[in-house]
Amino acid sequence: MTDGPPAPAPPANPNGRLPALDVVRGVAVLGIVIANIPGLGQPLVAAVWPGAFLSPPGPFAEWLWGAQLVLVDGKMRGLFTLLFGAGMVLFLRGAEAREAGSGPGLLARRLGWLALFGLLHWALLWRGDILLPYAVAGLLMLGFAGWSWRRQLALGLAGYTAGALVNFVALVPLATGVLRPPSGLDGGEAAMLVEARREAALIAGGDYAGSVRYALEEQLPTLPLDLAFGLFETAPLMLIGMGLIGAGLFDGRIGARRQVRAGVWLWLAGALASVPVAMWAIERGIGYWISFAAIMGWLPLTQLAGALGLAAMLAAWGARPGGALKNRLAEAGRCAFTNYIATSALALALFSGWGLGLYGKLSRIELYALVPLFWLAMLAWPRWWLARFRHGPLEWAWRSLTYWRVVPFRR
Repeated sequence: MTDGPPAPAPPANPNGRLPALDVVRGVAVLGIVIANIPGLGQPLVAAVWPGAFLSPPGPFAEWLWGAQLVLVDGKMRGLFTLLFGAGMVLFLRGAEAREAGSGPGLLARRLGWLALFGLLHWALLWRGDILLPYAVAGLLMLGFAGWSWRRQLALGLAGYTAGALVNFVALVPLATGVLRPPSGLDGGEAAMLVEARREAALIAGGDYAGSVRYALEEQLPTLPLDLAFGLFETAPLMLIGMGLIGAGLFDGRIGARRQVRAGVWLWLAGALASVPVAMWAIERGIGYWISFAAIMGWLPLTQLAGALGLAAMLAAWGARPGGALKNRLAEAGRCAFTNYIATSALALALFSGWGLGLYGKLSRIELYALVPLFWLAMLAWPRWWLARFRHGPLEWAWRSLTYWRVVPFRR
C-alpha cells in the first residue's frame, strides 16, 4: 500500500506549536474532570460502579450515571490519549529538526520521566493516574512513530478493535449471567467494597501518610496487572493519534467543513449507540459486573467514535482565529500536565480529612456541582502564568529533565 507524496509540514505559530492541538487538549483536560469527579470524591471504583458510593447517591443518580456513560465515559479519556500520541509525533519532529537522529532517544527519556511523575502522582495524590500508563504505552509505541500515517491508523484501529473484543468476551458474559465469575472473582463486589472502605477511612480521617503507605503496601503489587490491562486501549489510541496528526486533522489540511461534518456524524453515532446500553444497565440496577460491562465491554467502539468525533470538531474550531474562550482553552491546554496534577491536589484538599473533609459525603449531583470550580481554577491561572513564563511549571520541569539542562523559563 502506498501513501502518495509526503504531506506538507503542518503550519505552526512562531513558537512551533499547533494552536488547534492546544485548544483540543484544553477541552480534554477539562472534560476529564467530569469523568473523574465520582472517583475523586468517592472511592475510585465509584467512577465506574455507583454501588461503591459511601453516601446516598442522591436524586437522579442513575440517570446522571447514564448521561455520563453516553456523553463522557471513555470519550474524554480517549480524546486525551489521541492527543498524547499526536504530541509524541510533534516532539519527534521538533527534536529531529534541531538535531537529526536525536528524537527517539530524547522521547524515550521524556517518557521515562513521565513514568516517574505518574508513579508519584499515583502514590501521593490519586490512584486513578493515567500518566504512568501513558509512559509505558508510549515507550511501546515509540517504534511505530516513524510509520506512515495510514499504517499507524490501520494498526491502531485493528489493535483497538482487538482490545474491545477482549473486554467484551471478558465482561459481558459475566454481566448477562451467561458465565459465572471465576473462583476468586465471584465475590468481587464485596471485596471491592471492603478495599474501598479501608482506603476511604484513611482519606476521610486525614491520615495522609497511612493512605500513601496503604497504596505502596497493598495496591502496588496489583499495579503491573492494571497497566497491562490498560494497554489494550491506551497503546492503540496513541497509535491512532499519531496517524491523525499525519493525516492533517489538527492543521487544516483536511478542510474545516468536511472535518466538522465527519466529526458530528461520528460523535452522534457514538452517543446514540450508547443510549441502549445505558438503559439496559439502569433497568438492571447498575450492578457490579453490569457497570463494568457497560463501560468497558459493550461500548469501547462507540467511545472511540465519540472521541474521534470530538477531535475532528474541536480541531476545526480551534484552527479558526480569535475568541476569548478559545484562547483560555488553548492556555489551559499548554499547561495540561500541571492542570492534571493540580486537579488531584485540589481534590485532595477538598475531600481529605485534613482538608474540607468532604470525602464520601457528597451525592453524584453534588460532586458534579463542584466541576465548575475545578474548571475556573484550570482556566484562570494559565493566562497570568504564560504572560510571564514560557511553560507551565510542571511542563518546564519535564522539559528540563528531558533535555537534562535548565531550559529558559521566564519571558
